[in-house]
Amino acid sequence: MPCDVFPPLILLLFLSTFGTSQECFKDPKSAYRFTGAVCRLTYPAAVVLNEKTTKVIEAAFQHARYPSVKGEKSLNFIGKVTYGLENLEIHNLTIGRSTFELHPGEGIAMEISNVSAVFKGTIQYGYGSWLVNVAQSIDFEIESQIDLGINPKLYCGKGKVAADTSDCYLSFHKLHLHLQGDKEPNWLKKLFTNFITFTVKLVVKGQICKEINKVANILADFIQDTAEQFLSDGDISVDIGVTANPVITANYIESYHKGLTNYNKTTAVISDSVFHPSQLTEHRMLYFWVSDQVFNPMMTAAHHDGRFKLNISEAELTELFTTKLDSAMPELIRKCLLESSSPELRVWSSSIPFLNTSTLGTTVRGDVSGELYCGSQDTPTLFLQMFYSIDVTASYADKKLSLQGKPSEIHVQADLPLENLPLLDSAQLEFIKEAVEKIGIPKVLSVLATELTRLLDKQGTNLFDISNPEVLPRDGFVIIQMDFGFPHHLLVQFLKRTLEQHESDP
Repeated sequence: MPCDVFPPLILLLFLSTFGTSQECFKDPKSAYRFTGAVCRLTYPAAVVLNEKTTKVIEAAFQHARYPSVKGEKSLNFIGKVTYGLENLEIHNLTIGRSTFELHPGEGIAMEISNVSAVFKGTIQYGYGSWLVNVAQSIDFEIESQIDLGINPKLYCGKGKVAADTSDCYLSFHKLHLHLQGDKEPNWLKKLFTNFITFTVKLVVKGQICKEINKVANILADFIQDTAEQFLSDGDISVDIGVTANPVITANYIESYHKGLTNYNKTTAVISDSVFHPSQLTEHRMLYFWVSDQVFNPMMTAAHHDGRFKLNISEAELTELFTTKLDSAMPELIRKCLLESSSPELRVWSSSIPFLNTSTLGTTVRGDVSGELYCGSQDTPTLFLQMFYSIDVTASYADKKLSLQGKPSEIHVQADLPLENLPLLDSAQLEFIKEAVEKIGIPKVLSVLATELTRLLDKQGTNLFDISNPEVLPRDGFVIIQMDFGFPHHLLVQFLKRTLEQHESDP
Protein backbone atom coordinates (compact mmCIF):
# COMPACT_ATOMS: atom_id res chain seq x y z
CA MET A 1 0.00 0.00 0.00
CA PRO A 2 5.61 3.69 -2.31
CA CYS A 3 15.25 7.46 -6.66
CA ASP A 4 17.24 7.60 -3.70
CA VAL A 5 15.86 8.78 -0.40
CA PHE A 6 16.99 9.75 3.09
CA PRO A 7 15.86 6.72 5.18
CA PRO A 8 14.66 8.37 8.43
CA LEU A 9 12.56 10.72 6.36
CA ILE A 10 11.28 7.98 4.08
CA LEU A 11 10.34 5.95 7.13
CA LEU A 12 7.89 8.76 7.74
CA LEU A 13 6.24 7.93 4.45
CA PHE A 14 5.20 4.61 5.94
CA LEU A 15 4.91 5.64 9.56
CA SER A 16 3.45 9.13 9.65
CA THR A 17 0.61 8.14 7.43
CA PHE A 18 -2.55 10.01 7.49
CA GLY A 19 -4.15 12.76 9.44
CA THR A 20 -3.80 14.42 12.77
CA SER A 21 -4.89 13.70 16.31
CA GLN A 22 -5.24 15.66 19.51
CA GLU A 23 -2.95 13.75 21.85
CA CYS A 24 -0.35 11.04 22.08
CA PHE A 25 0.25 8.63 24.91
CA LYS A 26 3.82 8.53 26.16
CA ASP A 27 3.53 4.79 26.80
CA PRO A 28 2.49 2.83 23.67
CA LYS A 29 0.85 0.16 25.85
CA SER A 30 -1.63 2.76 27.05
CA ALA A 31 -2.47 3.59 23.45
CA TYR A 32 -3.18 0.05 22.23
CA ARG A 33 -6.90 0.11 23.01
CA PHE A 34 -7.34 3.36 21.07
CA THR A 35 -5.35 2.09 18.09
CA GLY A 36 -7.21 1.20 14.90
CA ALA A 37 -4.21 0.65 12.62
CA VAL A 38 -0.57 -0.23 13.13
CA CYS A 39 2.36 -0.01 10.73
CA ARG A 40 5.47 -2.13 11.28
CA LEU A 41 8.52 -1.53 9.07
CA THR A 42 11.14 -4.22 9.60
CA TYR A 43 14.91 -4.02 9.34
CA PRO A 44 15.07 -5.54 5.81
CA ALA A 45 12.76 -2.78 4.59
CA ALA A 46 14.94 -0.15 6.23
CA VAL A 47 17.95 -1.67 4.44
CA VAL A 48 16.19 -1.26 1.09
CA LEU A 49 15.33 2.33 1.90
CA ASN A 50 18.85 3.04 3.09
CA GLU A 51 20.18 1.94 -0.29
CA LYS A 52 18.24 4.85 -1.71
CA THR A 53 19.62 7.84 0.11
CA THR A 54 21.52 10.18 -2.15
CA LYS A 55 18.81 12.24 -3.84
CA VAL A 56 17.48 13.86 -0.67
CA ILE A 57 21.01 14.46 0.64
CA GLU A 58 21.85 16.05 -2.71
CA ALA A 59 18.74 18.20 -2.41
CA ALA A 60 19.81 19.30 1.08
CA PHE A 61 23.24 20.38 -0.16
CA GLN A 62 22.06 21.99 -3.39
CA HIS A 63 19.08 23.82 -1.94
CA ALA A 64 20.94 25.14 1.08
CA ARG A 65 21.35 28.90 1.01
CA TYR A 66 24.78 29.85 2.25
CA PRO A 67 24.85 33.30 3.83
CA SER A 68 27.46 35.93 3.12
CA VAL A 69 30.19 36.04 5.76
CA LYS A 70 32.24 39.10 6.69
CA GLY A 71 35.29 39.48 8.87
CA GLU A 72 38.35 41.55 9.55
CA LYS A 73 41.87 41.04 10.74
CA SER A 74 44.74 43.34 11.71
CA LEU A 75 48.11 42.65 10.07
CA ASN A 76 51.51 44.20 10.74
CA PHE A 77 52.51 46.94 8.29
CA ILE A 78 49.14 46.76 6.51
CA GLY A 79 46.66 47.49 9.23
CA LYS A 80 43.10 46.25 9.19
CA VAL A 81 42.03 43.94 6.38
CA THR A 82 38.30 43.45 5.86
CA TYR A 83 36.99 40.57 3.82
CA GLY A 84 33.76 38.86 2.89
CA LEU A 85 32.58 35.66 1.26
CA GLU A 86 29.59 35.91 -1.08
CA ASN A 87 27.65 33.99 -3.77
CA LEU A 88 28.62 30.60 -2.37
CA GLU A 89 27.32 27.81 -4.62
CA ILE A 90 27.86 24.07 -4.73
CA HIS A 91 29.05 22.15 -7.80
CA ASN A 92 30.15 18.61 -8.75
CA LEU A 93 28.35 17.02 -5.82
CA THR A 94 28.83 13.28 -5.40
CA ILE A 95 27.78 11.10 -2.48
CA GLY A 96 29.41 7.88 -1.38
CA ARG A 97 27.56 5.34 0.70
CA SER A 98 25.09 5.42 3.55
CA THR A 99 24.92 3.14 6.58
CA PHE A 100 22.46 3.07 9.47
CA GLU A 101 21.60 1.34 12.71
CA LEU A 102 18.37 1.04 14.67
CA HIS A 103 18.98 1.88 18.32
CA PRO A 104 16.23 0.29 20.46
CA GLY A 105 14.29 2.85 22.44
CA GLU A 106 16.37 5.73 21.08
CA GLY A 107 16.34 6.40 17.37
CA ILE A 108 18.23 5.85 14.13
CA ALA A 109 21.93 6.45 13.63
CA MET A 110 23.11 7.01 10.08
CA GLU A 111 26.35 7.92 8.38
CA ILE A 112 26.74 9.32 4.87
CA SER A 113 30.39 9.05 3.89
CA ASN A 114 32.52 10.51 1.10
CA VAL A 115 30.39 13.51 0.21
CA SER A 116 32.52 15.30 -2.36
CA ALA A 117 31.69 18.83 -3.50
CA VAL A 118 33.22 21.98 -4.95
CA PHE A 119 32.05 25.27 -3.46
CA LYS A 120 32.41 28.32 -5.69
CA GLY A 121 32.04 31.95 -4.76
CA THR A 122 33.66 35.35 -4.46
CA ILE A 123 35.91 36.83 -1.80
CA GLN A 124 35.79 40.61 -1.47
CA TYR A 125 38.53 42.38 0.43
CA GLY A 126 39.86 45.79 1.21
CA TYR A 127 42.56 47.53 3.16
CA GLY A 128 41.76 49.75 6.10
CA SER A 129 37.96 49.78 5.66
CA TRP A 130 35.24 47.77 3.93
CA LEU A 131 34.80 48.57 0.20
CA VAL A 132 31.10 48.80 -0.29
CA ASN A 133 31.36 48.98 -4.09
CA VAL A 134 33.24 45.66 -4.19
CA ALA A 135 36.15 47.16 -6.07
CA GLN A 136 38.49 44.32 -5.17
CA SER A 137 37.38 40.72 -5.35
CA ILE A 138 38.66 37.24 -6.12
CA ASP A 139 36.70 34.26 -7.41
CA PHE A 140 37.53 31.06 -5.61
CA GLU A 141 36.84 27.35 -5.45
CA ILE A 142 36.89 25.10 -2.40
CA GLU A 143 37.40 21.39 -2.83
CA SER A 144 35.81 19.48 0.03
CA GLN A 145 35.47 15.93 1.28
CA ILE A 146 32.85 15.52 4.01
CA ASP A 147 31.27 12.80 6.13
CA LEU A 148 27.75 13.51 7.36
CA GLY A 149 26.23 12.02 10.50
CA ILE A 150 22.59 12.29 11.55
CA ASN A 151 20.82 10.73 14.53
CA PRO A 152 17.10 11.32 13.92
CA LYS A 153 14.66 10.78 16.72
CA LEU A 154 11.10 9.75 15.81
CA TYR A 155 8.37 11.14 18.04
CA CYS A 156 4.71 12.06 18.13
CA GLY A 157 4.41 15.69 17.07
CA LYS A 158 1.01 17.32 16.56
CA GLY A 159 -0.62 13.97 16.02
CA LYS A 160 1.79 12.58 13.42
CA VAL A 161 5.14 10.84 13.41
CA ALA A 162 7.81 13.51 13.19
CA ALA A 163 11.60 13.40 12.98
CA ASP A 164 13.96 15.52 15.06
CA THR A 165 17.17 15.83 13.03
CA SER A 166 18.92 18.36 15.28
CA ASP A 167 21.63 15.81 16.16
CA CYS A 168 23.55 16.47 12.96
CA TYR A 169 27.28 16.82 12.39
CA LEU A 170 29.80 17.17 9.54
CA SER A 171 33.39 15.98 9.49
CA PHE A 172 35.69 17.66 6.97
CA HIS A 173 38.48 15.45 5.65
CA LYS A 174 39.46 17.87 2.91
CA LEU A 175 38.96 21.60 2.50
CA HIS A 176 41.30 23.12 -0.08
CA LEU A 177 41.08 26.71 -1.31
CA HIS A 178 41.91 27.75 -4.89
CA LEU A 179 42.09 31.49 -5.66
CA GLN A 180 41.60 32.51 -9.28
CA GLY A 181 44.68 34.17 -10.81
CA ASP A 182 48.16 34.51 -9.34
CA LYS A 183 48.42 38.26 -8.64
CA GLU A 184 47.43 38.08 -4.99
CA PRO A 185 50.32 38.13 -2.50
CA ASN A 186 51.08 35.02 -0.40
CA TRP A 187 49.95 36.70 2.80
CA LEU A 188 46.51 37.21 1.24
CA LYS A 189 46.16 33.56 0.27
CA LYS A 190 47.26 32.50 3.73
CA LEU A 191 44.77 34.87 5.33
CA PHE A 192 41.90 33.58 3.22
CA THR A 193 42.92 29.97 3.76
CA ASN A 194 42.67 30.49 7.51
CA PHE A 195 39.41 32.31 6.98
CA ILE A 196 37.99 29.32 5.10
CA THR A 197 39.29 26.89 7.70
CA PHE A 198 37.69 28.63 10.67
CA THR A 199 34.60 30.18 9.12
CA VAL A 200 33.33 28.23 6.12
CA LYS A 201 33.28 24.95 8.04
CA LEU A 202 30.81 26.47 10.47
CA VAL A 203 28.75 28.06 7.70
CA VAL A 204 28.47 24.86 5.65
CA LYS A 205 27.75 22.71 8.70
CA GLY A 206 25.10 25.07 10.01
CA GLN A 207 23.35 25.44 6.67
CA ILE A 208 23.45 21.76 5.69
CA CYS A 209 22.04 20.60 9.03
CA LYS A 210 19.48 23.38 8.89
CA GLU A 211 18.53 22.34 5.38
CA ILE A 212 18.16 18.68 6.35
CA ASN A 213 15.78 19.74 9.11
CA LYS A 214 13.89 21.88 6.62
CA VAL A 215 13.69 19.01 4.14
CA ALA A 216 12.31 16.84 6.95
CA ASN A 217 9.56 19.38 7.57
CA ILE A 218 8.75 19.61 3.86
CA LEU A 219 8.61 15.84 3.69
CA ALA A 220 6.34 15.68 6.73
CA ASP A 221 3.92 18.03 4.97
CA PHE A 222 4.29 16.05 1.74
CA ILE A 223 3.52 12.80 3.57
CA GLN A 224 0.58 14.40 5.32
CA ASP A 225 -0.92 15.58 2.03
CA THR A 226 -0.21 12.31 0.22
CA ALA A 227 -1.64 10.16 3.00
CA GLU A 228 -4.75 12.30 3.46
CA GLN A 229 -5.43 12.01 -0.26
CA PHE A 230 -4.86 8.26 -0.16
CA LEU A 231 -7.54 7.63 2.44
CA SER A 232 -9.94 10.32 1.25
CA ASP A 233 -12.59 10.06 -1.41
CA GLY A 234 -15.33 12.60 -1.73
CA ASP A 235 -16.83 13.34 1.68
CA ILE A 236 -15.24 10.30 3.34
CA SER A 237 -11.83 10.49 5.00
CA VAL A 238 -9.92 8.61 7.68
CA ASP A 239 -7.95 10.23 10.49
CA ILE A 240 -5.01 7.97 11.28
CA GLY A 241 -3.22 10.37 13.56
CA VAL A 242 -0.76 8.60 15.81
CA THR A 243 -1.81 7.58 19.30
CA ALA A 244 1.69 7.17 20.78
CA ASN A 245 5.36 7.66 20.08
CA PRO A 246 6.80 5.15 17.62
CA VAL A 247 8.60 2.13 19.01
CA ILE A 248 12.07 1.28 17.72
CA THR A 249 13.66 -2.11 18.31
CA ALA A 250 16.71 -3.69 16.74
CA ASN A 251 14.43 -5.40 14.21
CA TYR A 252 11.63 -2.99 13.37
CA ILE A 253 10.02 0.43 13.71
CA GLU A 254 6.35 0.44 14.68
CA SER A 255 3.80 3.23 14.75
CA TYR A 256 0.25 3.33 16.13
CA HIS A 257 -2.65 5.15 14.48
CA LYS A 258 -6.23 6.02 15.34
CA GLY A 259 -8.05 4.95 12.17
CA LEU A 260 -11.14 7.09 12.68
CA THR A 261 -13.57 7.59 9.80
CA ASN A 262 -14.81 11.14 9.23
CA TYR A 263 -18.07 11.66 7.38
CA ASN A 264 -20.70 14.38 7.40
CA LYS A 265 -19.08 16.17 10.35
CA THR A 266 -19.06 13.03 12.48
CA THR A 267 -16.03 11.02 13.62
CA ALA A 268 -15.94 7.38 14.66
CA VAL A 269 -14.57 6.30 18.04
CA ILE A 270 -12.27 3.40 18.92
CA SER A 271 -11.72 2.62 22.61
CA ASP A 272 -11.44 -1.16 22.92
CA SER A 273 -8.99 -2.26 20.23
CA VAL A 274 -7.42 -5.70 20.66
CA PHE A 275 -3.97 -4.86 19.27
CA HIS A 276 -0.83 -6.37 20.77
CA PRO A 277 2.67 -6.36 19.19
CA SER A 278 2.87 -10.15 19.47
CA GLN A 279 0.22 -10.38 16.75
CA LEU A 280 2.79 -9.26 14.15
CA THR A 281 5.92 -11.08 13.02
CA GLU A 282 9.19 -9.80 11.55
CA HIS A 283 9.90 -11.92 8.46
CA ARG A 284 8.25 -9.58 5.92
CA MET A 285 9.27 -6.02 5.09
CA LEU A 286 6.04 -4.17 5.81
CA TYR A 287 3.00 -4.95 7.97
CA PHE A 288 -0.33 -3.23 8.40
CA TRP A 289 -2.59 -4.26 11.27
CA VAL A 290 -6.17 -2.99 10.79
CA SER A 291 -9.06 -3.43 13.22
CA ASP A 292 -12.63 -4.27 12.24
CA GLN A 293 -13.41 -1.03 14.09
CA VAL A 294 -11.75 0.80 11.22
CA PHE A 295 -13.58 -1.06 8.45
CA ASN A 296 -17.11 -0.90 9.87
CA PRO A 297 -17.32 2.91 10.20
CA MET A 298 -15.90 3.18 6.68
CA MET A 299 -18.69 0.89 5.41
CA THR A 300 -21.25 2.90 7.36
CA ALA A 301 -20.04 6.11 5.73
CA ALA A 302 -20.03 4.50 2.28
CA HIS A 303 -23.61 3.28 2.83
CA HIS A 304 -24.86 6.72 3.89
CA ASP A 305 -22.96 8.30 0.99
CA GLY A 306 -24.81 6.10 -1.49
CA ARG A 307 -21.71 4.19 -2.59
CA PHE A 308 -23.34 0.73 -2.53
CA LYS A 309 -25.53 1.01 -5.62
CA LEU A 310 -25.38 -0.86 -8.90
CA ASN A 311 -27.45 -0.60 -12.08
CA ILE A 312 -27.19 -3.30 -14.76
CA SER A 313 -29.07 -2.95 -17.99
CA GLU A 314 -29.83 -4.47 -21.39
CA ALA A 315 -27.07 -6.57 -22.98
CA GLU A 316 -24.97 -6.81 -19.80
CA LEU A 317 -27.97 -7.96 -17.79
CA THR A 318 -28.99 -10.50 -20.41
CA GLU A 319 -25.42 -11.81 -20.60
CA LEU A 320 -25.31 -12.37 -16.84
CA PHE A 321 -28.34 -14.63 -16.99
CA THR A 322 -26.73 -16.92 -19.52
CA THR A 323 -25.01 -18.47 -16.49
CA LYS A 324 -26.26 -22.03 -16.13
CA LEU A 325 -28.47 -22.46 -13.07
CA ASP A 326 -30.14 -25.55 -11.65
CA SER A 327 -33.49 -23.82 -11.14
CA ALA A 328 -35.81 -23.06 -14.05
CA MET A 329 -36.08 -19.38 -15.02
CA PRO A 330 -39.56 -17.98 -14.31
CA GLU A 331 -41.44 -16.92 -17.43
CA LEU A 332 -41.78 -13.40 -16.04
CA ILE A 333 -38.02 -12.93 -15.90
CA ARG A 334 -37.44 -14.66 -19.25
CA LYS A 335 -39.84 -12.28 -21.02
CA CYS A 336 -38.30 -9.30 -19.26
CA LEU A 337 -34.79 -10.19 -20.40
CA LEU A 338 -35.59 -11.30 -23.93
CA GLU A 339 -38.73 -9.45 -24.99
CA SER A 340 -38.74 -6.07 -23.24
CA SER A 341 -37.05 -3.11 -24.92
CA SER A 342 -34.63 -2.07 -22.16
CA PRO A 343 -34.51 -4.35 -19.12
CA GLU A 344 -32.68 -2.93 -16.11
CA LEU A 345 -31.82 -4.24 -12.65
CA ARG A 346 -31.16 -1.74 -9.86
CA VAL A 347 -29.72 -2.94 -6.56
CA TRP A 348 -28.60 -1.05 -3.45
CA SER A 349 -27.77 -1.66 0.19
CA SER A 350 -30.86 -1.11 2.29
CA SER A 351 -29.09 -1.49 5.64
CA ILE A 352 -25.60 -0.71 6.88
CA PRO A 353 -23.33 -3.69 6.13
CA PHE A 354 -21.60 -5.18 9.15
CA LEU A 355 -18.17 -6.82 8.96
CA ASN A 356 -16.75 -9.38 11.37
CA THR A 357 -13.31 -10.96 11.02
CA SER A 358 -12.11 -14.21 12.57
CA THR A 359 -9.41 -16.74 11.88
CA LEU A 360 -11.94 -18.47 9.60
CA GLY A 361 -12.26 -15.38 7.40
CA THR A 362 -14.24 -12.15 7.10
CA THR A 363 -18.03 -12.26 7.19
CA VAL A 364 -20.16 -9.40 5.85
CA ARG A 365 -23.87 -9.22 6.69
CA GLY A 366 -26.57 -6.85 5.56
CA ASP A 367 -29.74 -6.24 3.56
CA VAL A 368 -30.04 -5.50 -0.15
CA SER A 369 -32.98 -4.28 -2.16
CA GLY A 370 -33.47 -4.64 -5.89
CA GLU A 371 -35.85 -3.60 -8.65
CA LEU A 372 -36.23 -5.21 -12.06
CA TYR A 373 -37.60 -2.92 -14.76
CA CYS A 374 -38.95 -4.41 -17.96
CA GLY A 375 -39.38 -1.51 -20.37
CA SER A 376 -41.20 0.91 -18.08
CA GLN A 377 -38.95 3.11 -15.93
CA ASP A 378 -41.83 4.26 -13.75
CA THR A 379 -42.78 1.08 -11.91
CA PRO A 380 -40.61 -2.00 -11.42
CA THR A 381 -41.94 -5.34 -12.56
CA LEU A 382 -40.23 -7.10 -9.67
CA PHE A 383 -39.17 -5.79 -6.27
CA LEU A 384 -36.68 -7.81 -4.19
CA GLN A 385 -35.51 -7.71 -0.58
CA MET A 386 -32.64 -9.91 0.53
CA PHE A 387 -30.72 -10.60 3.70
CA TYR A 388 -27.23 -11.95 3.11
CA SER A 389 -24.26 -13.25 5.06
CA ILE A 390 -21.13 -13.74 2.95
CA ASP A 391 -17.66 -15.01 3.80
CA VAL A 392 -15.28 -12.78 1.86
CA THR A 393 -11.60 -13.21 1.10
CA ALA A 394 -9.36 -10.56 -0.45
CA SER A 395 -6.13 -10.82 -2.40
CA TYR A 396 -3.92 -8.44 -4.36
CA ALA A 397 -1.94 -9.64 -7.38
CA ASP A 398 -0.80 -8.10 -10.66
CA LYS A 399 -1.71 -4.69 -9.21
CA LYS A 400 -5.39 -5.67 -8.94
CA LEU A 401 -7.56 -6.30 -5.91
CA SER A 402 -9.70 -9.44 -6.02
CA LEU A 403 -12.66 -10.29 -3.80
CA GLN A 404 -14.13 -13.76 -3.53
CA GLY A 405 -17.34 -14.48 -1.67
CA LYS A 406 -19.10 -17.59 -0.42
CA PRO A 407 -22.64 -17.00 0.88
CA SER A 408 -23.39 -18.66 4.17
CA GLU A 409 -26.97 -17.40 4.42
CA ILE A 410 -29.42 -15.83 1.95
CA HIS A 411 -33.12 -14.98 2.47
CA VAL A 412 -35.17 -13.56 -0.40
CA GLN A 413 -38.56 -11.85 -0.51
CA ALA A 414 -40.15 -10.72 -3.76
CA ASP A 415 -43.15 -8.57 -4.65
CA LEU A 416 -44.85 -7.80 -7.96
CA PRO A 417 -45.83 -4.13 -7.81
CA LEU A 418 -47.82 -4.29 -11.06
CA GLU A 419 -51.37 -5.49 -10.59
CA ASN A 420 -52.90 -8.53 -12.29
CA LEU A 421 -49.58 -10.42 -12.14
CA PRO A 422 -49.41 -13.67 -10.18
CA LEU A 423 -47.34 -13.92 -7.00
CA LEU A 424 -44.04 -15.77 -7.14
CA ASP A 425 -44.19 -19.33 -5.94
CA SER A 426 -41.48 -21.22 -4.04
CA ALA A 427 -39.82 -22.51 -7.24
CA GLN A 428 -39.53 -18.99 -8.61
CA LEU A 429 -38.12 -17.72 -5.32
CA GLU A 430 -35.61 -20.57 -5.36
CA PHE A 431 -34.46 -19.41 -8.82
CA ILE A 432 -33.99 -15.87 -7.55
CA LYS A 433 -32.06 -17.13 -4.53
CA GLU A 434 -29.80 -19.24 -6.77
CA ALA A 435 -29.33 -16.31 -9.16
CA VAL A 436 -28.33 -14.07 -6.26
CA GLU A 437 -25.80 -16.64 -5.06
CA LYS A 438 -24.26 -17.59 -8.40
CA ILE A 439 -24.73 -14.41 -10.44
CA GLY A 440 -25.48 -11.45 -8.18
CA ILE A 441 -22.85 -11.86 -5.47
CA PRO A 442 -19.94 -12.57 -7.88
CA LYS A 443 -21.01 -9.60 -10.01
CA VAL A 444 -21.24 -7.20 -7.05
CA LEU A 445 -17.87 -8.32 -5.66
CA SER A 446 -16.29 -7.98 -9.10
CA VAL A 447 -17.60 -4.44 -9.50
CA LEU A 448 -16.56 -3.56 -5.94
CA ALA A 449 -13.05 -4.96 -6.49
CA THR A 450 -12.72 -3.03 -9.75
CA GLU A 451 -13.81 0.19 -8.07
CA LEU A 452 -11.47 -0.31 -5.13
CA THR A 453 -8.62 -1.05 -7.53
CA ARG A 454 -9.46 2.17 -9.36
CA LEU A 455 -9.29 4.12 -6.12
CA LEU A 456 -5.98 2.47 -5.20
CA ASP A 457 -4.56 3.27 -8.64
CA LYS A 458 -5.81 6.84 -8.33
CA GLN A 459 -3.67 7.18 -5.20
CA GLY A 460 -0.62 5.55 -6.84
CA THR A 461 -0.66 2.10 -5.24
CA ASN A 462 -0.04 0.52 -8.64
CA LEU A 463 3.26 2.42 -8.83
CA PHE A 464 4.63 0.49 -5.86
CA ASP A 465 6.51 -2.71 -6.55
CA ILE A 466 4.55 -4.87 -4.12
CA SER A 467 5.76 -8.47 -3.74
CA ASN A 468 3.74 -11.40 -2.41
CA PRO A 469 1.12 -9.46 -0.45
CA GLU A 470 -0.94 -11.48 2.00
CA VAL A 471 -4.19 -10.63 3.77
CA LEU A 472 -4.50 -12.67 6.96
CA PRO A 473 -7.84 -12.64 8.86
CA ARG A 474 -7.64 -12.81 12.62
CA ASP A 475 -10.11 -12.38 15.48
CA GLY A 476 -11.33 -8.79 15.14
CA PHE A 477 -8.60 -7.58 12.78
CA VAL A 478 -6.69 -8.32 9.60
CA ILE A 479 -2.96 -8.32 8.95
CA ILE A 480 -1.65 -7.19 5.58
CA GLN A 481 1.97 -8.15 5.04
CA MET A 482 4.20 -7.66 2.04
CA ASP A 483 7.59 -6.89 0.60
CA PHE A 484 7.98 -3.82 -1.57
CA GLY A 485 10.14 -1.63 -3.73
CA PHE A 486 10.00 2.13 -3.26
CA PRO A 487 8.40 3.89 -6.28
CA HIS A 488 10.38 6.50 -8.18
CA HIS A 489 7.32 8.72 -8.71
CA LEU A 490 7.06 9.59 -5.01
CA LEU A 491 10.67 10.75 -4.97
CA VAL A 492 10.04 12.90 -8.05
CA GLN A 493 6.96 14.43 -6.44
CA PHE A 494 8.79 15.09 -3.20
CA LEU A 495 11.82 16.71 -4.87
CA LYS A 496 9.46 18.84 -6.94
CA ARG A 497 7.72 19.94 -3.74
CA THR A 498 11.12 20.70 -2.19
CA LEU A 499 12.14 22.84 -5.16
CA GLU A 500 8.81 24.70 -5.20
CA GLN A 501 9.09 25.34 -1.47
CA HIS A 502 12.55 26.85 -1.87
CA GLU A 503 11.46 29.00 -4.81
CA SER A 504 8.56 30.38 -2.79
CA ASP A 505 10.70 31.18 0.26
CA PRO A 506 11.83 34.80 0.55
